[in-house]
Amino acid sequence: MSQNPNLKALSDAGVSVWLDDLSRERISSGNLAELVETKSVVGVTTNPSIFQAALSSGSAYDDQVNDLASHGADVDSAIRTITTDDVRNACDVLRPVYDATNGVDGRVSIEVDPRIAHDADKTAAQAIDLWKTVDRPNMFIKIPATEEGIPAITKTLAEGISVNVTLIFSVERYRLVMDAYLDGLEQAKAAGHDLSTVLSVASFFVSRVDTEVDSRLDAIGTPDAVELKGKAALANARLAYVAYQQVFEVGSRFQALLADGALPQRALWASTGVKNPDYPDTLYVSELVAPNTVNTMPEKTMDAFADHGEVNTESLIGRGPESEEVFAKISDLGIDLTDVFLTLENEGVEKFEKAWGELLDATSEQLDSAKS
Repeated sequence: MSQNPNLKALSDAGVSVWLDDLSRERISSGNLAELVETKSVVGVTTNPSIFQAALSSGSAYDDQVNDLASHGADVDSAIRTITTDDVRNACDVLRPVYDATNGVDGRVSIEVDPRIAHDADKTAAQAIDLWKTVDRPNMFIKIPATEEGIPAITKTLAEGISVNVTLIFSVERYRLVMDAYLDGLEQAKAAGHDLSTVLSVASFFVSRVDTEVDSRLDAIGTPDAVELKGKAALANARLAYVAYQQVFEVGSRFQALLADGALPQRALWASTGVKNPDYPDTLYVSELVAPNTVNTMPEKTMDAFADHGEVNTESLIGRGPESEEVFAKISDLGIDLTDVFLTLENEGVEKFEKAWGELLDATSEQLDSAKS
């Protein structure tokens, strides 16, 4: 089987292609392995919504749910068993990629319970527990970049556990995330861990920024406001990449860790499915191309890029000044960007909590049905 040329070109440009989806059917049918062979997929991300959708579709989980019900499993332990089994099996599918890339890719992410997103100690404790349960070196623990999540990120990394930091919306918060990564590496080094095995990605959410800013621009309604629609998300990502370069390409603190095998915390572009039908459906892929980055895509977006996506190698690098100008114009119209990012973070945590609740409900219903 040959790789899709569009996705291969994206990969050749330095962007790791990850799939933002996972299900038992995708694993058992060989679809995930096929995506590795034909769509340049080298990683997988999950979240509560993805697991809820998987569990509610088809019969792939019926036997396991019946077995769990017969042993009296409660809903929380059932979810833990089901999700960690899927992630472990997906890790095994992607293990050859992990080995071939010296651990940089071939990764599968699993999220901590979003209900504890505002408790650093509980988040770190669950991260360690999930790491031990899945027991695969090519797993990432997803921890949200809330204020309380920042110390949990450091604590988890200090234990030698790789972390996917999620729900990043602002460059200011991203800088704190990078600091937390460096803190974690320094503590991991002091504890005797091999830094070449302690990796992290920083998941910077993209499309939701346009959704929120565009709605505020629509409320203003002037020609200047309309002209700025669809520009905030890319400007934000480009400024994030500038921050990445400052810390990991020239920053003295990270340079001091290179001799110990440390690797940069790659920027991961998340929420890359286009929500506004007026925008190109590959916008947040084609325009976010730079070496040493990751783009995690819903399958619909991946298929669109495979069909007609174009790689713009000038989309990120050197675009900082014009991005600052975009933000200045948005602010001049009276839009409070700090409030935009805080709103998005709060909504993000709420959405994950709601999805987790739906996952709990779906699992509870299946357990009850199996017992009756």
